[in-house]
Amino acid sequence: MLGGVSRAAEESNRAMLRARDAMDRAYDKPLDIAALARIAYVSEAHFIRTFRATFGETPHRYLQRRRVERAMYLLLHTDRDVTDVCYAVGFSSLGTFSRTFRQIVGEPPSEYRRRKAPTAAVPICFTKAWTRPSSFGQQRSVLDKQQVRPAP
Repeated sequence: MLGGVSRAAEESNRAMLRARDAMDRAYDKPLDIAALARIAYVSEAHFIRTFRATFGETPHRYLQRRRVERAMYLLLHTDRDVTDVCYAVGFSSLGTFSRTFRQIVGEPPSEYRRRKAPTAAVPICFTKAWTRPSSFGQQRSVLDKQQVRPAP
């Protein structure tokens, strides 16, 4: 055991990464826990528990967040309507999409599109880090809650 990580823990992490990569590739498809568990070589229940322990969220919530991230991009960079974006990223219900989008981003998809101005010329890695939802249902930043006062 080098660096404090056992071989078993390393193998488990790799299996979870393989499953998460499969989810990233097929984010617009229905979530198939059985298939993901097979990719990770574990039972379905063990897969869900281990995925949550590894990544801090359930596979379902991870997939929802990835879908919303893709929807955010499509809303800003295409002229597709919200319903089309909803189905393009894998949601089967506009109501579920809108509710989930609001929980993660903090505003409905149509308001997000209207409010979001083009970003300044900054490296794309900073833009992606700033606009990526941090976690399911949590506020994005403490700064979002604070009121900015003009300098005296």
